[in-house]
Amino acid sequence: MTLNPQFQQIGETFVKQYYLIFDGEREGREKLANFYHAELSLMSFEGVQVQGAVQILEKIKSLTFNKIARAITTVDCQPTFDGGVLVNILGQLKMDEDPVHGFSQTFVLKPMNDSFFIQHDSFRLVIHNN
Repeated sequence: MTLNPQFQQIGETFVKQYYLIFDGEREGREKLANFYHAELSLMSFEGVQVQGAVQILEKIKSLTFNKIARAITTVDCQPTFDGGVLVNILGQLKMDEDPVHGFSQTFVLKPMNDSFFIQHDSFRLVIHNN
């Protein structure tokens, strides 16, 4: 059991890098594949489950918005017992001309060699149906 003492810095740096690419030019989102493992990454996006970097990137590329503006409220990080980092993000986003929505995204960053990959990625808009 190895807790990474740099977990907070790793998590916060990851969030900045990931959203810089995701929220940038639509064509640039292909670079997000570098964060995921070819086989060992899992994503749950609004309840849709996909596995592996290729399928995850296909899901991301299928999103129809062109512009996204994001405001992060909190980034909570915890070390995992294998040296990884659990990262939970709470915030708001605005896609194209849609209204502002709250969102929650959770990542599990798994150590591999001298870096990390996203082992788990779970995203949900915070929409309450009355």
